[in-house]
Amino acid sequence: MSETIAAIATASGGALSVIRVSGDTAIACVDRIFSKDIRNANGYTVHYGEIRENEEPVDEVLVTVFRAPKSYTGEDLVEISGHGGSFVTRKVLSLVLGSGARMARRGEFTERAFLNGKMDLSQAESVNDLVKAADEVNARSAVHGIKGSVRRLLEPLIDSLSQIIAMIEVNIDYPEYDDVHQLSEEELKPRVKEWIKEIDALIRKAQAAVTIRSGLNTVILGRPNVGKSSLLNALLEEDKAIVTDIAGTTRDLVEGTVRIDDLTLNLIDTAGIHEAGDVIEQIGIEKSIKALDQADFVIVVIDSTAGITEEDQKLLDLTEGYKRIIVYNKNDQTEVEGQLSISAINKDIEPLIERIKAMYAEGLLAAKEETLNNERQIGLAINAKQSMEAVLASLNAGDEIDLVTVDLQNAWYALKEITGETGRDDLLDEIFSRFCLGK
Repeated sequence: MSETIAAIATASGGALSVIRVSGDTAIACVDRIFSKDIRNANGYTVHYGEIRENEEPVDEVLVTVFRAPKSYTGEDLVEISGHGGSFVTRKVLSLVLGSGARMARRGEFTERAFLNGKMDLSQAESVNDLVKAADEVNARSAVHGIKGSVRRLLEPLIDSLSQIIAMIEVNIDYPEYDDVHQLSEEELKPRVKEWIKEIDALIRKAQAAVTIRSGLNTVILGRPNVGKSSLLNALLEEDKAIVTDIAGTTRDLVEGTVRIDDLTLNLIDTAGIHEAGDVIEQIGIEKSIKALDQADFVIVVIDSTAGITEEDQKLLDLTEGYKRIIVYNKNDQTEVEGQLSISAINKDIEPLIERIKAMYAEGLLAAKEETLNNERQIGLAINAKQSMEAVLASLNAGDEIDLVTVDLQNAWYALKEITGETGRDDLLDEIFSRFCLGK
């Protein structure tokens, strides 16, 4: 934190480039190689000039000065905007490093922003989420996070825990005071139950949202020659899987990604599941069944011309516990009354697409709203819930109220770790290592 850091903050090879410099000596470092004196420059000012090496111009640039604490990192910060290109940009960076700065680690600018109190840990994670967002759903979620949505969601739960812990501690430390409210088991139990109910709703909404944001792992299952590969091709709008009338054409997993409005499906076309005719086909079938372990969603394809066979029934039994859609293919040959029917070979799959959109409409809505943003945050919320369930179990067992304080505090610490107010230093290193240089 006492050192001045620098890094290229833009993608390599672009028409423009930005080099970011932050730290106590950031302004002095840039001043040494800049054609104008910026040592006394005000914050939020832009200066036109040249970056020079031995008085020779290297690049014509704009230098923007930010004064602590009103900067991204909370430190003195300078951004050098140049013409871009790999050679010139790296040349300017080398001059900055030569004037007293050191190369920044991945995510170190945002890490300093967190350590200097410019944002909490959940906001810092959202900065990285916004940079990596590939669609509107992820981008909107990241913007919510940057604006402090996670903290706002957690504050009522944390405040409730703080009040309960404080009342118990006061009762323990000052039992002799008659005017101090004595918290009873009858009063505490309903509060704990309501707290568990609230965090459980938060967790379930976040899990649905995170699944949607990361894309649904969608496995297409069926016996041979029911049209699984034709369906994959129709969804992808390309001929990625081989389609023939020969049963067992697909012997390995074929994958692709498709966007349905704001929904991303990570598609996996599997080998037809039946009694294998050879070793290679058997391996493909085993992979198909194993793919179910990673599935968020399953499409079971039935041949409408044959109806439900014994092999189809085995697949239906196998996928009973999964979120799934059963679709009857080949409706151009036979229409099955009252069932979801398509013709994959003719690209007539709109009924299936509409069913998928309807199935995940609620999850998509949750993904665009304020929720916990990743598995780390959800895991800590689950830890807090489990601690409160331990509190309730202790109260139901007749334990004294003061004995549940440890579990109450564990729940409090878990929620505080989500925003980075408690936690481990190695956790910070792991989180910020995921960032790109210059961010």
